[in-house]
Amino acid sequence: MNSLKVAAVTLIGNKHRQRGVPCEDHSIAITKNGVSVVCVADGAGGKNYTHARFGSESICNTIAELLTEHFDALYNENREAAVRSLIIAALHVGFADLIEEHKLDSIERLSSTMLFCAIKDRRMLVGHIGDGLICKVTSSAVLPITMPQNGMDSSHTYFVTANHAADYLRLIKTTTDDCHAVCLMTDGVQDFVYNENSGVVRPVVVKMAETLANSREEAEQSLSDTISQFIVGSSNNSDDASFGVIYFEDTKGVKPDSVSGDEDEFPRATETFKDVQESMLNSVKKARQIIVDSSSNQPVKTQANRDAIANSPTESVQATETDNKTDMSNYRYVNKYVMIVLYIIIVILLVGLIGLWISTH
Repeated sequence: MNSLKVAAVTLIGNKHRQRGVPCEDHSIAITKNGVSVVCVADGAGGKNYTHARFGSESICNTIAELLTEHFDALYNENREAAVRSLIIAALHVGFADLIEEHKLDSIERLSSTMLFCAIKDRRMLVGHIGDGLICKVTSSAVLPITMPQNGMDSSHTYFVTANHAADYLRLIKTTTDDCHAVCLMTDGVQDFVYNENSGVVRPVVVKMAETLANSREEAEQSLSDTISQFIVGSSNNSDDASFGVIYFEDTKGVKPDSVSGDEDEFPRATETFKDVQESMLNSVKKARQIIVDSSSNQPVKTQANRDAIANSPTESVQATETDNKTDMSNYRYVNKYVMIVLYIIIVILLVGLIGLWISTH
């Protein structure tokens, strides 16, 4: 097993610096109990998210503690939905403390995205909700692991405070085979190094990961300098920026000059997920009815029978009358059974009362 190095940096964007607004990003990199964890979070901007910077910090601290203390249990659990729900629940525990401390009126005040990677031996657990990017550097390429998750457009995303947040949490359980580095970044960095239209991660990410070939202190200083000069410093309207790395020592990474920064764009989608749902709606309804009929021991109607009944008022009425007769027969049977049980109970009570009277006289 190769030894690991971790590093993470967060820089305030010019947009916030010029407005006197605190940095809303947060990041953490830690190795404990044989587990290496990097987590970055981007607190939501806007007047509704007044305490988002506290939310992003709480997320990073909670994830670091949860995964370094309970990695095996989370990784070995096969019910992914249960793991996702537990992670969100752990975050809410931290949020509850902040709500009490700051006397907040809503959990939405703490809204933030979340990206994390945890590694123990050869096992790797990745989690991501919202925008930002997680990618890996291998011996031959730099590849996205999880891509930005946007809503209606690129300016909308999902937060850990959303209703049904566990449904939006992408969780990947895999191994570290052929990994040279795993890089995590909030959208303040992602926007400069990732092309969503082609799925290409630019070669500069490889260079940023390679800074961990040196000490952590040197690496974080180099990362801060690069982000400050070429990302945050590139615009007066730049966003906060966080970047984290898990680096596998004594492994081979791809050479930056061999990574293509340009690829053809993906074809434009003309069909949405909602379109697919609507196209399947009638078929799903029919399938559900067949399943319900079969589970209740009702005769399963063929499609021809269904169509014939639908197109024949007489048949439809007869079918309804037959169903009603069956229901009434079942009702009478149940009533008869209930009455018998009641008679038995009354008889038992009477016998008991008579016995009690005899014993007392």
